Amino acid sequence: MKKSILYIAAIVASSQLFTACRKQLDVNPRERILESNYYKTPSEAFNSLVSVYDMLGNQSSGYLTKVNILSAASDDHYAGGDSPSDIGDLQSINNYTLTSTSGAASHLWNKGFTGVYRANVFLQKVQGIAMDNATKNRYIAEAKAMRAIFYFDLVKLFKNIPLITEPLTAGNMYDVLQVPSADIYTFVIKDLSEAIPNLPITVPVASEGGRLTQGAAHAVLGKVYMWLQKWPEAAAEFALVNGSTPGSSQYGYKLLTNYADLWNVKNKFNSESILEIVYNTTSDMGWGTVGSREGNVMSILVGPRNYVPVNAALAPDYISGWSFLPFTKDFFDQIHYDPRNKATVANLDSLEKAGIVTYKHAYANTGYFIEKYAGRNSTKASSGQLELNFGQDMYEIRLADTYLLEAEALLKSGAGVGAGTKAYMMFNAVRARVGLNPLPVTMDNIMRERRLELAAEGHRWFDLVRWGLAPTVLASKGFKSGRNEILPIPENELANSKILQSKEWGGSK
Repeated sequence: MKKSILYIAAIVASSQLFTACRKQLDVNPRERILESNYYKTPSEAFNSLVSVYDMLGNQSSGYLTKVNILSAASDDHYAGGDSPSDIGDLQSINNYTLTSTSGAASHLWNKGFTGVYRANVFLQKVQGIAMDNATKNRYIAEAKAMRAIFYFDLVKLFKNIPLITEPLTAGNMYDVLQVPSADIYTFVIKDLSEAIPNLPITVPVASEGGRLTQGAAHAVLGKVYMWLQKWPEAAAEFALVNGSTPGSSQYGYKLLTNYADLWNVKNKFNSESILEIVYNTTSDMGWGTVGSREGNVMSILVGPRNYVPVNAALAPDYISGWSFLPFTKDFFDQIHYDPRNKATVANLDSLEKAGIVTYKHAYANTGYFIEKYAGRNSTKASSGQLELNFGQDMYEIRLADTYLLEAEALLKSGAGVGAGTKAYMMFNAVRARVGLNPLPVTMDNIMRERRLELAAEGHRWFDLVRWGLAPTVLASKGFKSGRNEILPIPENELANSKILQSKEWGGSK
């Protein structure tokens, strides 16, 4: 779904918590469409809905994204870059020196609450628009499902957050209170459950690719139950997504035959894609508009710095990037002889030793870069600031993820996991796709499979926290048990408000 940002005077009149909209106040109001003149037509309702979708893949002007923040925090990557201060917000999450003033936490807070605010405005205003009831109900369902996704990320990342279900006014925006995290989860489940019946079963990908479907909402709901350790409920949701056997999903989801095809930029909205974040090469993002257009900044971030092909016939056509998020040696050792290695890792170490390329050994260099998102000359934009306008989509959820989660949920709920069981079939379908032999369904095997299958896709840090392994696995990076399982509430949100810092970060909440 092509993304655009709809700015309306309602956002100027009031703000989600709190800094996420302050940048929008410094504008000439004559350039805005007045709220009183908007939300009148079906097309205006659709444009407003698009503005909510826009926050799913939001990127900051400082090149921060949810995926690169969580990747830098994990054991699979170093922050990298050109120096220890390059994109300092990634460095601080990488070595766990972040504070309440760090940009990584602020970006994720603002991203989430901007999405919540836009969804709340939409849900309030759409009621007064004369339009087809079926279309209106679908739009409402999409907005509720997105609001649930935003809140799910927020509660996992910060735990102690407010629950805001309608647009705030200038008079009450600083008076909101945090609620128990259990209340947030209850609300997320309610929003998703109410949304599912009015979401489409499938969408035409040529015109609506990227929009939410019933399958995507069930998958998110399954993840919510996983986080709450409600294993039978999680397994039931994933069963609705995955089908009774691999390849039998009622929504048409199937694993791609070739793992590497998942990252072919021409293969958007494929049969394995459940929820996809959409980027394009045509939004003409420039250095002055980073984060406000639709090019994927990950493609330039993860490319090898000062990349030079020496043997043009053998060298990959990578663009010269900025050397962020190199894989750790430990991760490479785990995937080295796995069939997914070449589709996952751009092995500049090997290419350089063979005399095929040269590149700069930048900060925390290992020689192992992310292949999945690597920008290439063959995929760059044809106009505009080429480095910033790659069209590589990102998967928020894909089928291999839900197969492995269903196997885990069944294992933890006490269901059978031996040969021929549902858990066994789902787990080993992921392995069979890349030509690997079956393995028993154990937590050790599931954890390793998720690490290799979903590498660099933003899942690893959440998995480690969810499994209770983060304090051990991430100790060498500076992770502190009882503290770093959540992020600090940004300092700007505490000033002149009733929001309190979490106890884990020295506060009283």
